[in-house]
Amino acid sequence: MREFTPDGLAKYNGKDRDEIYVAYKGNVYDVTNSELWMDGDHQGMHEGGIDLTEEMEEAPHEEDVFNEFEVIGILVNNH
Repeated sequence: MREFTPDGLAKYNGKDRDEIYVAYKGNVYDVTNSELWMDGDHQGMHEGGIDLTEEMEEAPHEEDVFNEFEVIGILVNNH
C-alpha cells in the first residue's frame, strides 16, 4: 500500500495536478472523479490534499460516504 505523509498528500489537491486525494482515519482516498470535488474543492467546505478526519464531525453526511471511493494508500507521519 502506498504511503503518504501530510506534505505528500497536499500535492494531490486538485489544483497543482488533476488528482484529488483526501485522508480519513488513516486511509487515503482518490476522490478525483467525484462531481462533488470540483477543482480540488468540496462544495466550498473542504480542500483536497488534506486529512478530513477532524472535519468530518461537522459534515452533513456519515463516514460511509468514503465507501464510494477507492483506498489508494495510508497516511503516515512526517517522521
